[in-house]
Parts: sequence; structure tokens; C-alpha cells
Amino acid sequence: MTDISPTGSAPTDRPVPPRPGPGGQAARLAQMLRVDHAGELAAVHIYRGQRAVLGAAPGHEAISETLERMEGHEARHLARFDALLNQTHTRPTLLAPLWRATAFVLGAGTALMGERLAHACTDAVESVIEVHYAEQIAELEGQDPALAAELSGFRDDELAHKQEAIDSGSREAPGAALVSAVIRAGCRAAIKITERI
Repeated sequence: MTDISPTGSAPTDRPVPPRPGPGGQAARLAQMLRVDHAGELAAVHIYRGQRAVLGAAPGHEAISETLERMEGHEARHLARFDALLNQTHTRPTLLAPLWRATAFVLGAGTALMGERLAHACTDAVESVIEVHYAEQIAELEGQDPALAAELSGFRDDELAHKQEAIDSGSREAPGAALVSAVIRAGCRAAIKITERI
């Protein structure tokens, strides 16, 4: 099913909820948690990759502090999803090692291209994640309002990261549009794959 994203920017493919029946709702929740856990794991490692390049480089103190703060937000989200996976007896994605390594390389690679492209990476990733969370929140509001509210708080953090990246010139760097398009496509593909594996 295709729908317009909450930002009105582009159509998105919404996951089709499972058919009613024994275990259907629990299976869908497990799928959501597995994807969200993988996304936060990747986010932490993107920032770690960027900090590995920019953290010790002279003249990059401001962005280094920003990346460390954002990584802290993502680490807090990841810790919560770790707890939720344990509470619901949900296994993490089997692709966690791949996503961890890919995210670190993405972070380091964009940082090597400069601060603005590092911010373009944040902008692109958060553009996908904000829509993803919004769809989950809408789906959960009638089933699990407490979890929906928690995800809303996480989404607020992601929106703040995106806005900070935009304010820092994420869309002004040469090649930013192409880099962002590739990253957004990769994020959407990773979500679809992680829903299944």
C-alpha cells in the first residue's frame, strides 16, 4: 500500500499489518521492535564512524561535540529497545553485525568528505526515520498507547537531529543531494530487509 508521508514530501510504502489471528499482533510488534532496534544500533555506529574521523581532527571541536551528544540520544534509544526485545522475547535481526559495520563505514565515509556531508548523512537518515516512526506511532496508538508515546519522544529527538543538520548546512554541500538520495534509498531497503530477517 502506498501513502503520502506525514511530511507530504514523497510516497512511502507502509508495512501491511498481519492478518488477525492468534499471535498476529505479537508478531507485528516483534517485527517493529526488531527494525527499530537495528535502526538505533546503526545510528549509534554512524555517529561513532563520524567521530572516529572528526573527533580528534583540529578545528572540528564543535561538530565533534554535536556528534557525541546525538550519539548519546541514539544510545539511550538503543538501550530501551534492548530492554523491549528482552521483555517481549524478540530476537534482534540476524543482520546486526552487517548493519553495525555498514553504519560505521557510512559515518566515517561521509565525515571524510567534510562536515557538511556528515550533516547530510544525518539529514538523510533522519528524514527516513521520522516517517518510519510516524507510521509506527499511528499504527500503535490504538493498540499500545504507552509505546506509541515513547516512540513519539524518540521521533522528536530524530527531528531535532535533522533540523540541527539542516541548520549546519547539510543541504548546501556539493554532492549533498546525490549522497542524501543514496542514503535514503539504503535506509528504506534496510528497513524492508530487517522486517524479514
